Amino acid sequence: MTALTPSSAKQFILDNTALMAPPHVPEIFLRLADEAHDLWQRTEDELVEIGLPPPFWAFAWAGGQGLARYVLDNPGMVLGKRVLDFASGSGLVAIAAAKAGAAKVIATDIDPFCATAIRLNSEANGVGIEFLGTDCIGTDAGWDVILAGDVFYDKSFADRLMPWFAALKTRGAEVFVGDPGRWYLPKTGLEPLAVYEVAVTRVLEDALVKRTTVWRFA
Repeated sequence: MTALTPSSAKQFILDNTALMAPPHVPEIFLRLADEAHDLWQRTEDELVEIGLPPPFWAFAWAGGQGLARYVLDNPGMVLGKRVLDFASGSGLVAIAAAKAGAAKVIATDIDPFCATAIRLNSEANGVGIEFLGTDCIGTDAGWDVILAGDVFYDKSFADRLMPWFAALKTRGAEVFVGDPGRWYLPKTGLEPLAVYEVAVTRVLEDALVKRTTVWRFA
């Protein structure tokens, strides 16, 4: 079996996903794995064999759907601004920001396959998005707005994010998070802005609907 590389991933993504709209963001179309594709059911060994990290980019996670919905419904938060979509995955939130009128949108993710997935998804929606494939935690390129969907699922990751988000907020950036009740979401310093009931797949979650809150770092 030929191992995939980020540069050869386009056909794999096209073969293993379908173009569809996430249920909570019907304005946006993404290449997503559905019940007809067994992408997530493949074992870790199978994924390693073909050279593919866990394909988080193939699913519209609840936190991202909620945050994208909020951005589309409140375009003033990104209009004319420089926006970073952190841990972008499929690019859903980045696409929402571009559609809402952001001056510049950068989608960042350390999974190199996201570059291909985000390019395909941004093209499907007629928007332009830059991709940054390096670990940008702790850096500051002067973004006006930082968007982060579903990032508090791991304690060590959350412990790295919090001081970075705090520093960006202190500098004057706005930081918004979409979260469906992940365990390591901070208990203080967040202002709730909206709550959504987001339909998800039982392949990935413990329920068919996840109550998802959009928070602003206060």
